[in-house]
Amino acid sequence: MTEKSRSERRTGLLNGFAAYGMWGIVPLFWPLLRPAGAAEILAHRMVWSLLIVAVALLVMRRWAWAGELLRQPRKLVLVTVAAVVITVNWGVYIWAVNSGHVVEASLGYFINPLVTIALGVLLLKERLRPVQWAAVGVGFAAVLVLTIGYGRPPWISLCLAVTFATYGLVKKKVSLGGIESLAAETAVQFVPALAYLLWLTAHGGSTFTSEGAGHATLLAATGLITALPLVCFGAAAIRVPLSTLGLLQYLAPVFQFLLGIFYFHEEMPLERWAGFGLVWIALVLLTGDALRMARRGARALRNGAAVPGSVATAAVSAAPVTEGAVTGPDQPVDARP
Repeated sequence: MTEKSRSERRTGLLNGFAAYGMWGIVPLFWPLLRPAGAAEILAHRMVWSLLIVAVALLVMRRWAWAGELLRQPRKLVLVTVAAVVITVNWGVYIWAVNSGHVVEASLGYFINPLVTIALGVLLLKERLRPVQWAAVGVGFAAVLVLTIGYGRPPWISLCLAVTFATYGLVKKKVSLGGIESLAAETAVQFVPALAYLLWLTAHGGSTFTSEGAGHATLLAATGLITALPLVCFGAAAIRVPLSTLGLLQYLAPVFQFLLGIFYFHEEMPLERWAGFGLVWIALVLLTGDALRMARRGARALRNGAAVPGSVATAAVSAAPVTEGAVTGPDQPVDARP
């Protein structure tokens, strides 16, 4: 490895840590926006995110993709589906954090690879290896244990994981660049979000103009909070292997989990520890299997053999999906809370 390639890899790793680190500590930001409710915060995030990425695209002069997208109705439908799914994901996450469910929200991103695999089997008829079946089985047992522990299904976690995984499958088919993808999705979100904010203002329910300049600035910063980690993720995705990104992805839910316990002081009775423990066992099985297959694939490539791919393998060999960073059809997708 040359000095230049080592430097590129270090830069990629630093950007990867920065991206997942920011996604991991974002629960600290949403409570700062009170007394705004989750719906108002979500609407501001949509509006300001579009303005941020529009400026970025204007500076980079990257607009050609928009005309091509408008001439492809099927892709427009997929972008709309992605926008709807990520709206649900963002909204549930913001509500969960501001309602004292940070730990349960973190669980959603821990189990996302398992849900991605399940969708691959159900929708794409993929075949799993024995270790993957074992991981899915352990994950299912974890959900049952957590259901008993919470006295209800962990619906926040399941909703975040299912929307996250669905978003990833849709984004793979759209194959837009990270900033372009976010611009397209927030363009779909923009009109309904702006209409809601105007309605809220007309009915005296908006906090944007009633809580001072500091509060208004924080609401506007939701666009930057959305875009900045994506820039770092995009820089990492082109410099480090997908298997490395697949490991880095766990930083975000780990940070969220730790914040939930030590900063927000959420309760963790024994049965919840048992449920999370099972989830972590499932992820160890899944990650170990993915790394083994990645090494086998690397050897096959060196020997000139074809390497099959699947959603099930991609679930842990590349970062999954929520704010939309795709650098090409074979690059990882990501979208975070």
